Amino acid sequence: MLKKLSLALVVAGLIGGAHAATEADVEKSFNPYKNGFPTFPGLKAGMTISKDNVEPFKDALAEGTYLMIKNGYTTVTVGETTDFKLPQEYIQATLDNLNKSQLGANVGDNIVGFAAGRPFPEEPDINDPRAGEKLAWNYKYGLNWGDNAIINPLIFKYRNMESGEVERTLRNKFHFLNFKHRIRDEPVPEVTPNPSDLFRAIYLEVEGPEDLKGTKLLIQRYDDDAKLDDAYLYLGFQRRVRRLATGQVTDAFLGSDLMIEDFEGYNGRVADMKWTYKGTRNVLLPMWNHNEAPLSDEIDPDADGYKYIAFGGKGGCFLQAPWQLRKTYVLEAAPVNPNHPIGKRVFYMDAQLQNLNGAIEIYDRKGELWKVWSVGKSHPDHHLPINKGTGVGIDDGFQMVDIQSNHCTTGHFRGEIAPKETPPQKFQVQYMRGGD
Repeated sequence: MLKKLSLALVVAGLIGGAHAATEADVEKSFNPYKNGFPTFPGLKAGMTISKDNVEPFKDALAEGTYLMIKNGYTTVTVGETTDFKLPQEYIQATLDNLNKSQLGANVGDNIVGFAAGRPFPEEPDINDPRAGEKLAWNYKYGLNWGDNAIINPLIFKYRNMESGEVERTLRNKFHFLNFKHRIRDEPVPEVTPNPSDLFRAIYLEVEGPEDLKGTKLLIQRYDDDAKLDDAYLYLGFQRRVRRLATGQVTDAFLGSDLMIEDFEGYNGRVADMKWTYKGTRNVLLPMWNHNEAPLSDEIDPDADGYKYIAFGGKGGCFLQAPWQLRKTYVLEAAPVNPNHPIGKRVFYMDAQLQNLNGAIEIYDRKGELWKVWSVGKSHPDHHLPINKGTGVGIDDGFQMVDIQSNHCTTGHFRGEIAPKETPPQKFQVQYMRGGD
């Protein structure tokens, strides 16, 4: 039995890649700009890319962003590229666990040996058929809001892109908690007790308008990627919790242009997709310093003076903060389930943060572009004081543009890395009936 297990691990390692990662790989993964920031011919900080000058910069843009600019829907202002340095605890966890993570023997299997940090810090290899799968695992166990965070509020605005009319406004509160593989905020490395062996959970509550007030959503993700997520919805007017069927995470969420599966860029299991690494490029991504970006007059400032990122362009659907030229991994994800409503997503993954929400294209099952989806990030040191020094890129606003229906949903964030706001009991079904 031991011999068979050892052989399986060796085979998994051989399948997973050609060489072991080194400390130099870790350094390159977390400090991609150590020897200088990327450049692109003719591209300079401060310039604006519009339909009149977009063609020379096509290769520095995600395909969906390029089309939005080419069609005259929006412009993009170029900002200075900055270093989004991740927390030292996460880097050290990667070093401490170097080469302990191995892919399973078959595509879609759980990884073996993961403890904490970035599972696969080596540079992806275009000749490695499972390079995309490794990047997906890096995302799952990445610092997506860190160990715990709150967005209060996250305001959704449903917009007619042709007329610019705001059809509906939702005011939401999101909470995030990592139960396991925690690296910084106590308890480290995990929350106990955790009898279900959850990895992460998301809790959402709608605070307005009145007809949806009190609606709550709970998503529980298991550490075992082979297990389907548990998702529960509480409807205040019915005063009961119901479990969502698997297919409902791909329905429009409360009438918006987002699916639950779209949250954070991608809110699903690694096993739900076939992941293909398509190469590395220098691409403009929506990343900035919040305190230096254009801020909105559309939403009243908070009591402490905090203002939200501005939107503009066609229908008011597009982020107006500057975009940075970043080292980017292009990653394609095609659903394993043939009945899934989308054909594929193309992610432009920032190589330093390795989140999946900088720029995304969603294609329908006929292979036609359906939605252009971006979540902008602020450097934490240029955001709210509570975020300074956390090393976690702060989601700061989103644009989900449905180009087939000429409609969009925009997101306006006030995000905080806030352990006290995320007690574990908030992420249990019982809390949905009585919690605030």
